[in-house]
Amino acid sequence: MNDPLPDPTLTVYDANGAAIATNNDWEDEANTLDISKNGLAPGDPAEAATILFLPAGSYTTIVSGVASGTGVGLVEVYDL
Repeated sequence: MNDPLPDPTLTVYDANGAAIATNNDWEDEANTLDISKNGLAPGDPAEAATILFLPAGSYTTIVSGVASGTGVGLVEVYDL
């Protein structure tokens, strides 16, 4: 990826706009082992990742940089 966003943070919001999860560094996530076991571990410890068990519905995900700066962010969603 060209010009990746340095040190991204990921926040997931429910349909009412309430933040239900956030992650900055994926290795600080409570589900780190599950992320690795599913082959979804990012290559950089500064990347964000989480595993959520969500009911059907609408959600919004926002990726932003922890520090000031710009770059390209990529969000992937999997049904495990």
